[in-house]
Amino acid sequence: MKYLWFSWVLVLGSSSCSLPAKQQAGTTVNIRWNRDPENLSPLAQPNQNAVDAATLLHCSLLQVDLSTGTYSPALADSLPRTRLLGDSLTHLQYQLRRAASWDNGRPVLATDVAFTLKLIFCPGLPNEKARAPLGFIRDIKLDPTNPRRFTLVCRGQAPEFSFESGDFAIVPEDALDPTHSLRKFSVASVATANATEPTLAALVTRYQQADLGRNPKRLPGCGPYKLAKWKTNQYLTFERKTHWWADNLRPAPFVLQAKPAKLHFRIIADDATAALALRRHELDVLPQVSARDFKRLQESSAARQSFAFYSTVSYEVVTAGFNTRRPLLRDSLTRQALSKLFAPARLLQATQLGQGQRTVGLVHPGDRRYYASNLPLPAYNLPQAQTLLQRAGWTQQATGWTRSAVGSQAERLALMLRYRTDEPTFQTIALQFKAAAALLNIPVELRPTESSLLTTALREGNFDMYIRIQKGNPFAFDYAAMLHSRNAKEGNFTKFGTPATDRLIEAVATAETPVQKRQLLYRFQVMLQQQAPLVPLFFLSYRLVADRRLQNLYPSALRPGYSAPTITWAANAAPALAQQ
Repeated sequence: MKYLWFSWVLVLGSSSCSLPAKQQAGTTVNIRWNRDPENLSPLAQPNQNAVDAATLLHCSLLQVDLSTGTYSPALADSLPRTRLLGDSLTHLQYQLRRAASWDNGRPVLATDVAFTLKLIFCPGLPNEKARAPLGFIRDIKLDPTNPRRFTLVCRGQAPEFSFESGDFAIVPEDALDPTHSLRKFSVASVATANATEPTLAALVTRYQQADLGRNPKRLPGCGPYKLAKWKTNQYLTFERKTHWWADNLRPAPFVLQAKPAKLHFRIIADDATAALALRRHELDVLPQVSARDFKRLQESSAARQSFAFYSTVSYEVVTAGFNTRRPLLRDSLTRQALSKLFAPARLLQATQLGQGQRTVGLVHPGDRRYYASNLPLPAYNLPQAQTLLQRAGWTQQATGWTRSAVGSQAERLALMLRYRTDEPTFQTIALQFKAAAALLNIPVELRPTESSLLTTALREGNFDMYIRIQKGNPFAFDYAAMLHSRNAKEGNFTKFGTPATDRLIEAVATAETPVQKRQLLYRFQVMLQQQAPLVPLFFLSYRLVADRRLQNLYPSALRPGYSAPTITWAANAAPALAQQ
């Protein structure tokens, strides 16, 4: 099946070509990253660039094929065989490719997969993000007759398990557990164990001492590239392995292609500086281009001759979230009222020049199967905000809004809004909200915060509201990471969750038929508007500009918006100026 996003990519520009003044032989591709990945551990990936780096260093059982918009076998030799047991369990049988091997020549075996799962569920490791989407896996059973075959035991019978179960990087057991001490544990026993259990505690110590986030060479992957250079906040260079196990596969699967000899990522935080580097041919690929820079480049005849332009509506939605554990924001009526102070239509135009799409919720508007198009779009409405505040018990006075509180001093409605400091879109949204709130005499303190500090502040609940991007995909509808109460200390920064909403979110993730999923997702979208733990403002567009001589970028609506390993230069075209 091809997913909806695949037909949305637009290619703009002419077909002529302009060569840069300086050229270099070879097959290096120079790509812009807007921030440092910070950590290259396969477990802890603090941002998208860290995720992208992990896909170069490591392989998963299954990986997304951007040429078709589906999951395809990578380390696995085929999609898993599915067997339903009773009405509550699923068995997924995998077999690893016979050719798959680590750099030392040792084969990738089922024991490596088992160890990786235990690492993901091990207490005391920074594995919360890796663990959340795999919570349905209860155990792994190794085939005693075939060291490459294994079965995953899953709780539930959702169709999505067949590809979600294979989407995690496999690491070598021998590198972190040379004595195979974890083999005596099941996945379930590791997940429920105490961090002080001696064997697990020893593993955690080895992991921490290895400092894999900064030294990925200590955990060799079976991916096509190795890290050659890393200068923090300046650049990373990945070199193609001379001998890689997948080189001999014929035909070469899309997800196991690695064409460039080097991938050089320049870290340029400022959009204007990045656009200038592209014009100077210091960059070959400029992803995630701002709307204004994209328009400016398109309007340049010289740029149109040298570069190709791509645009598609992504699965990333800009949201404003509320800290539902703050006394001021515990009730849904107050959150609904404040939601009415955002102006999504105007903000989409102001920040994205209208490129993107407004939405009623977190389901993509392009998904006609599940999007609740009959629900109202969030909209700016000052009178409604005022009415809702009054219904929530707030009283408007000359000094602002107050509400009586049982056994304590009256509450005063004043808000602190956090957002990432280097994102102009967030700043524009924050300023618009602050101005609207001022019309109702609601003070708002804007607190732009550096990225790493922002994550800590959100995790600790040191905010009233935030602005950030929620990432989605067309493959699964698991909202537990962002809205389930069990994740209130990690990805669920709104701290929202009740027994009823938790059950609904779990039911959505494990729905077994399209009809059931449609009904549940409609209830979820209604719940989101009624409870308003966050306000979905609009889905972003991905804009990509690349040297016109590059081929096989496969622009897509999924992060990072293109396929770096498959990029090639057109025949007889010398690549642009390479790295420093």
